Amino acid sequence: MRTKTKKKYEELTDLEKLQKQWHKLSGLHTREEWSAAIVRAATAAEIAANFAVRREFQAVSQFDAKFVDSLLRWANGLAGKLDRLLLPINDNANEKNKTLKKLKTIAGEINSKRNAVAHQGEFCNEDEAQKIISHAKEFITTLVKLYEPDFALKERKR
Repeated sequence: MRTKTKKKYEELTDLEKLQKQWHKLSGLHTREEWSAAIVRAATAAEIAANFAVRREFQAVSQFDAKFVDSLLRWANGLAGKLDRLLLPINDNANEKNKTLKKLKTIAGEINSKRNAVAHQGEFCNEDEAQKIISHAKEFITTLVKLYEPDFALKERKR
C-alpha cells in the first residue's frame, strides 16, 4: 500500500513529467497500443525540449518562469522549440549546437510520425512504434544529458 502522497501533474518538474510520460508509454507499448505509444514518446521528447529551454534561460537570463512558458507555447512543438529557441540560444556554443543539429533530424522523424497519428488518424504497427520510441529515447537522453549528465530514463518493470 502506498502512503506517499502523489503530486498533481502540473506540480511535477519537467524531469518528473518526462519520466511519467515514459512510464505511461511503456505500458501502452506492452498492451500493443502502438499509435498511442508513439504520441506519448513524442510528448516525452517535447517535455525534454521544455526542460532544456528552461535550463538555457535560467543560465543566460533573468526572465521569469511565466515569460519562458509563453516562449515555449509560442515555439509550438518539438521542431519549433529546437528551431526557434534552443538552436538560436546556442548559436555560439559549437559542441552543443552540433548536438542539437543532430537531434533536429531525430526530432523530425518523431514529429512526422506523431503528426500522422494525431492529425491524420494513422495506425502504426509494432516496428514503427519501436523505431519512434527508440528515436525518442535517444533524443531525450542526449538532450537532457547536456544539462544533467547523470540522467537516465527509468524503464518500467515488467
